[in-house]
Amino acid sequence: MHESINWTCVHFFYCDERLVHFESNESTHGQYQRHLYSKICIPPENIHAIKPSLPVKEAASHYQSELLNFFGSDRGIPSFDILILGIGPDGHTCSLFPNHPLLGVDELIVASLTDSPKPPPERVTLTLPIINRAKRVAFVATGEAKSEAVHHIHSESASINYPASLVRPFDGELLWFLDGAASSKLHL
Repeated sequence: MHESINWTCVHFFYCDERLVHFESNESTHGQYQRHLYSKICIPPENIHAIKPSLPVKEAASHYQSELLNFFGSDRGIPSFDILILGIGPDGHTCSLFPNHPLLGVDELIVASLTDSPKPPPERVTLTLPIINRAKRVAFVATGEAKSEAVHHIHSESASINYPASLVRPFDGELLWFLDGAASSKLHL
């Protein structure tokens, strides 16, 4: 199938990144490079990586500028065609963790954090204002470890205890792709 895709028309951005070298197994960009980009013919300029060589605040500011330049800063908050998000066992998504101050940020579309409760501590993440402007948001969750969070997200109102529950596209579509284990505690 990937042979029929015109990759010159596709751009990849990241929802978050740990500030580690791309060679690290902890690097989102590194994982994509090894498992996707190396297998398709995508122009390097269509891959918009967060720069781990910069200090964390500068990396976030640089990435926000890159997004605004790409989408046109005169149009307000950018709107992605689709965001594919994961979810942690604690209900976090991107690098938006339960009860973290970044959940209340509304003046930035990209933020830095130095106190991630999950190592490594330095990260860059999209914030809820830009996530909720996406045309489509697709959550992908697998495994029993995610089942409790999936259950709470689908059975309670939005809560800072489960940041993924705060993802509610304003004018977009929210999709969930779950395996049997991740959905095992849902009451369908």
